[in-house]
Amino acid sequence: MEAKATQALLNELVETLKDGQKGYADAMTDVEDPTLKDTFRTYAAQRSEYLTEIEDQMFKLNLKPDESSSVTGTVHRAWINLKAAITSKDSKAVLNECERGEDYAVKAYQTALKAEGLPMALKSVIEKQYQGVREAHDKIKMLRDSSK
Repeated sequence: MEAKATQALLNELVETLKDGQKGYADAMTDVEDPTLKDTFRTYAAQRSEYLTEIEDQMFKLNLKPDESSSVTGTVHRAWINLKAAITSKDSKAVLNECERGEDYAVKAYQTALKAEGLPMALKSVIEKQYQGVREAHDKIKMLRDSSK
């Protein structure tokens, strides 16, 4: 895989992680349920850690995170309704929006894993993170389904 394609792929993950981190941080501050607060805090921290790992891999591959990424538009739409849900203090609505953000993250990682010719070190980081993202997605979905 050429450097430009790898960079685009990693920028997509960076944007997705930043978005998730911000989404969870917002949800955490505004939701009242202490269990949800903890869950959101955990996932905000997880995304932050994943972000560091991906940026570290980019650094090793001599790739720069793209600050002016056009991907951002799509990603932000995944979390856009979170603000409205938070304002309504409706846990189920907040979880719905978090799940939508997670759906997006899962897809971004699936796309990344299908990429040919990624360096082994990078691929294993992406695989490990994908497991975490999948677990987060399933947990959020479970919480959503069990919330009133």
